[in-house]
Amino acid sequence: MSIDRVFVIGAGLMGHGIAQVSAAAGKRVTLSDRTAELADKGKARIGSNLKRQVDKGKLEQSAADEILERISTGEGADGAAGHDIVIEAVFEDESVKRQTWEALTKSADADAIFASNTSSISITGLATATDRAPRFIGLHFFSPVPVMGLIEIIRGLETDDETYDACRTFAEELGKTVIESKDYPGFLVNRMLGPFINEAVFALMESTGTAEDIDTGAKLGLNHPMGPLELSDFIGNDVMLGVMDVLYRGFGDPKFRAAPLLRQMVTAGHLGRKTGRGFYTYDETGKKVE
Repeated sequence: MSIDRVFVIGAGLMGHGIAQVSAAAGKRVTLSDRTAELADKGKARIGSNLKRQVDKGKLEQSAADEILERISTGEGADGAAGHDIVIEAVFEDESVKRQTWEALTKSADADAIFASNTSSISITGLATATDRAPRFIGLHFFSPVPVMGLIEIIRGLETDDETYDACRTFAEELGKTVIESKDYPGFLVNRMLGPFINEAVFALMESTGTAEDIDTGAKLGLNHPMGPLELSDFIGNDVMLGVMDVLYRGFGDPKFRAAPLLRQMVTAGHLGRKTGRGFYTYDETGKKVE
């Protein structure tokens, strides 16, 4: 099965990035969200991303125009019909995702592939909110999607070979490297990353070091491009808390217990770059305030 028409629901950080790389690979894309305004905002962010590439000489203006022309916008789940694959990139909350999939099941073509961009939630579980467990799969992109070269594919208990093969080919057409994970909490990458970030929060909470020292230690001592606290702010501290809670519930192992400071920060609304305050403070452009 060839995937040429892509429906992305959720036009935020992940969704608009998925739409951009799909259109750049020659796919026809519909980018949708709860409101038309949010979908249009997502497309505008794609336009800004492409403009930066043009300004840096990395992309011709004609190519940028062609990419944007391949992307249309929509509102809600109603526009899912007529697409080969439906990719869900809504907030990392199981109840929100299940509601989204229930709506998509009513509108999408019967033979369309369903793919969730979840970073930690069970693919087998999400598939039960639809009518097509064999055609349901996890496609976990990484942020920022146009830059990060990895896609993690997760088969649910009932995902069939045809769906897996089509999605692996699709991921490779987007220019991504593919790894496959079993459908266990956190999959591969976040099972490793979550505890790393969480331990950095514990170290900060216990005053083992400052945020700057913790992040500098990771960057210069471990050769990481970003420190764990910077990265949590970039991803969203609420998202990281959700990942840790999924790991803790899924495995029942105390090593996955979320740091109390992380939960406290989320309660206070200190979610990172998107709110202007997290482990660091950010200006309106998302730049860290020194």
